[in-house]
Amino acid sequence: MLQVNISFPSGSGNSLLLPEHSKVGDLKLLAQKSLGRGFLKLVTANGHVLNNLADSLQSAGVQDGERLTVVAQQPNMIATARAFAMWSCGSNTVIIWGDPDSGGDCSAVQDQLRNVKQIQATNWAFAAILANGSVVTWGDPHRGGDCSAVQDQLRDVQQIQATNWAFAAILSDGSVVAWGRSDRGGDCSAVQDQLRNVKQIQATSSAFAAILSDGSVVAWGNPDWGGDCSAVQDQLRDVQQIQATSGAFAAIVSDGSVAAWGCVDCSAFRDQLRNFKQIQATSSAFAAILSDGSVVAWGNPDWGGDCSAVQDQLRNVKQIQATSTAFAAILSDGSVVAWGRGGCSAVQDQLRNVKQIQATSGAFAAILSDGSVVAWGLPDWGGDCSAVQDQLRDVQQIQATSRAFAAILSDGSVVSWGNLAFGGDCSTVPDQLQYL
Repeated sequence: MLQVNISFPSGSGNSLLLPEHSKVGDLKLLAQKSLGRGFLKLVTANGHVLNNLADSLQSAGVQDGERLTVVAQQPNMIATARAFAMWSCGSNTVIIWGDPDSGGDCSAVQDQLRNVKQIQATNWAFAAILANGSVVTWGDPHRGGDCSAVQDQLRDVQQIQATNWAFAAILSDGSVVAWGRSDRGGDCSAVQDQLRNVKQIQATSSAFAAILSDGSVVAWGNPDWGGDCSAVQDQLRDVQQIQATSGAFAAIVSDGSVAAWGCVDCSAFRDQLRNFKQIQATSSAFAAILSDGSVVAWGNPDWGGDCSAVQDQLRNVKQIQATSTAFAAILSDGSVVAWGRGGCSAVQDQLRNVKQIQATSGAFAAILSDGSVVAWGLPDWGGDCSAVQDQLRDVQQIQATSRAFAAILSDGSVVSWGNLAFGGDCSTVPDQLQYL
């Protein structure tokens, strides 16, 4: 038997006994069970991370009496419209479930997913940045899942953004490489010469907008959804930040003014939007949190564009989330105010001390301060979590596809609910999750 001593940087830990033929994965599982924590990274005294779970302890250099430092990792989760991907930064393991045609099957590239730093998603595909700056994609090949046409250009990638149909990557030299559906942002050739010294990219559902180092903006993709900023180009000087809804961009200029373009007219609210902090969107309406914590909404009144019925309650708003037809705002006291087609009256009494809200296209899910979850909205879109309610304890984070939710618990397990075809069933992956 081998004795391995594990401890957190704080000093707390345990002594473990394993058979000599054990693998790194066996050690990780025993460590997580012993400490009651998931997503742990094991580091040797010389700083080597035990990443390859298939290695024997002997080949990994772990000897009897070894002392290892245990580091708690932050799990990451992202979703396409119908599939989930979960990983920890630097991990060699990515856990996937959901619709195989929408990114729910990465078996063809599993061996390439080593030292994953970041993953982004269109509605149909995933793209992972590895530690060496290269990119691995999977999912629908016509909607971002195949980057072979630009693979040679994808070197030293720093960041990736996504529309619903395409990806755009910023390289270390400030240039941009795009792929996916060409008319939805996957082709930036018309503006390629302008894409120099790019600092940041934002995306609507069908277009990209890039801020350059001189504060100017370059946009491409579907012109009706933000891909053409020519109408406000003169206003786009010294841009500090860009926010995006599903169909429009809003650029914050250094003087505090806002320039907006895409499928939205915010001219009636231009003066109020001078000091906004966040914009969210349903399918046909917009809501902005202003610097004083109040809210301005506009667009289709039935889908959230009219918040007059709850205007007096919208004070000290901290966060807004949106389904396709409704908004939900978290106030500073942890209560929630909702409007549009998706009110929360049936669960209003339960919505106390809310920390975070996530949304599918038709439902909301709120994490409370005690780690429990309250869901409401269309049942088959995630609005009914009663079947898994007893499992939703110590929830750390929630992610959503268009019709399902997945919650990460503190012990490293995952609970999902909603439409099974959209990722609402993660029963096939619990064994894999132990090794993340």
